[in-house]
Amino acid sequence: MRTHIVRHGQTEYSMKYLVNGDPSVPVELSAEGIRSCQRAWAVLPLHSTKTWIASGFPRAQQTAVLLTGVPAAELVVEARLNELDYGDFEGGPWLTYGDWLDHHGAWRRPPGAAESQREGIRRMLLGLRDCLAVPGPRLVVCHGLLLSVLLWQRDRSGGEAMPLHFPEAPCVQPLDVADDTLTVWIEDLLSDLAMESRRDLGEGGDAAI
Repeated sequence: MRTHIVRHGQTEYSMKYLVNGDPSVPVELSAEGIRSCQRAWAVLPLHSTKTWIASGFPRAQQTAVLLTGVPAAELVVEARLNELDYGDFEGGPWLTYGDWLDHHGAWRRPPGAAESQREGIRRMLLGLRDCLAVPGPRLVVCHGLLLSVLLWQRDRSGGEAMPLHFPEAPCVQPLDVADDTLTVWIEDLLSDLAMESRRDLGEGGDAAI
């Protein structure tokens, strides 16, 4: 069985490189984001999809509904796929958050946030792993960070450590993965995070909380 993973369509926030990790903020697709969902029918086997899954964010669910072509589409909402909690950086430029990340590291929680970058990645991977239990083929609409991590894992060189910053994932361009392969990727990444976390404990980071 296979899983098709896509980042949601473009939004005004993503066009301006602003961060939104609060699902109560109504960030929806731009006109181009809507058009990209319509074009996706040419590259996604949407007619054979058995289960449609989206995060708890409006832009992810809007993308999934547009891809199904059915206004009242039945979606599985998996909140663990939600975007990272950016805390006090909410609504601001990604570069400001990225600069903070450079100075404080992947395991430090930003002011006002409930999770660090690495804690958020782990949460997303666990949510994605549980998505494999629903009938497939399945389509998962997530956010850029999770897809970026998976693309990095796909192209990873042997022994390469997980980076602090990942290349930006494209919107509504599917990553098509066999479930067996995806399971291996997820377990490898979770193992990496567990080892990182143990090292961070010795440095007094937020992972010790």
